[in-house]
Amino acid sequence: MLIIALILIPSLAGISAFFIRNDPARRMLLAATAVIHLFLSFQAVSQIPLSPANCCWLALDPLGGLFLMITSLLFAVVSIYSVGYLGREGIGEKKDFVSSYFFVNAPEAVFTGCLLLFLATMTMVTTSQHMGLLWVAVEATTLTSAPLIYFHRHHRSLEAAWKYLLICSVGIAIALLGTFFLAVAASNQDIPLTVNGLMTHASNLEPTWLKAAFIFFIVGYGTKMGLAPLNTWLPDAHSESPSLVSALMSGALLNCAFLGILRMFQVASSAGLAPFGQGILLILGLASMALAAIFILGQTDYKRMLAYSSVEHMGILSFGVGLGGAGAFGAMLHAVNHSLTKGMLFMVAGNALTAFKTKSTLEVKGMLRLIPVSGALWIAGILAITGSPPFGPFISEFTILKAALDQGEWLAAVLYLSFLAVIFVAMATIGIRMAFGTPENGVAMAKKEPVLSIAPCIALGALVLFLGLYVPPSLDVIIHEAARSLGFL
Repeated sequence: MLIIALILIPSLAGISAFFIRNDPARRMLLAATAVIHLFLSFQAVSQIPLSPANCCWLALDPLGGLFLMITSLLFAVVSIYSVGYLGREGIGEKKDFVSSYFFVNAPEAVFTGCLLLFLATMTMVTTSQHMGLLWVAVEATTLTSAPLIYFHRHHRSLEAAWKYLLICSVGIAIALLGTFFLAVAASNQDIPLTVNGLMTHASNLEPTWLKAAFIFFIVGYGTKMGLAPLNTWLPDAHSESPSLVSALMSGALLNCAFLGILRMFQVASSAGLAPFGQGILLILGLASMALAAIFILGQTDYKRMLAYSSVEHMGILSFGVGLGGAGAFGAMLHAVNHSLTKGMLFMVAGNALTAFKTKSTLEVKGMLRLIPVSGALWIAGILAITGSPPFGPFISEFTILKAALDQGEWLAAVLYLSFLAVIFVAMATIGIRMAFGTPENGVAMAKKEPVLSIAPCIALGALVLFLGLYVPPSLDVIIHEAARSLGFL
């Protein structure tokens, strides 16, 4: 019942948001739904069974529970930020039939409704145990998030939304073909396409069709995840989206696509094909980090810089799972650290955009003078996302590096460390230049920053710092269980 409630509550709230005429009431509905969802998510995760039944289409296991916690926590924090953001950035009344008949503020009503439906579809991804339902849920996240990218109604937003829909739809079509191949691999034994059912009968799956299915899964869902060279939609979508949407797409949506790949990896690992899958993930992980390093160097748009940073970190996740063992544990921990850190950074970027009215790294100077709290958070976030101690990403990235060295993967470890070093230098150079100096408009006096624009960022920053110093036992257990469900540890 908890799982049904986790999906239905944001779904019904999202539908209601389309018809609520009062802007503050709609924003309060968004925040209240997010808080309720967070409470229920932790309730559900605390009750995860050891193994879902073979026939369950909707259930939580440790892997899904970990990503559900990340999604719900990030959404709750972002929803608080959105109350102030929509008050500042909301679009005025539209004089068309839809807005005059249904809404006072059609764009914001559609935005809020789609945001809540986005939460519902991401929740469905984390709880889906049937490969067909998982595909439907991932496709639904595309449909509910595309209108969010177009919130500002700019021609660049339209182009980014169209590019996102087109490329991700091609990717999801390839993933559907992979699901068909998986069904063919299981057809001789009439094996159910649930994760647990496939893992239980993995030895009876036809290996050739299973390998083909894995390749199509990683290409299809890898497109949505942003793995190189399938990441072309990601920089545009993250750059043109409202900052709170960028935070959710980077910190939660990419994880949902990654979960699709991990579900297939669970089946392949149970069938004895773990080395085959690990090799592909290892190569794609390093390729994504290399591509991110190239495009972050000399980047002049700070939101695009953060977008390419997401490509890098999706590569780190893939690399960690490709290593296996402690590397898989590091990857699961890094999924938590990256989501919280990148969520904070995108919201701080939104504060910078509000203050400086530009996304150019060359025109933004003196954040510490103009918006001191956001400036301090920006420096902390840049240090955290580039793997500097004592923040959480340092621990997870170091764990993955140690796993590579322990396994004798010297070349992979050197490449991994080299890409991290290049990205650290590139992002630190840009970030420090933006934080220090004098604002070009000559304003030296600090502006008062709204509480709702900085409190959520402070909360996420504190969590990232905390996880760099101490990993709570309850979180450690679920991360270990998630890594174990992949066939490691």
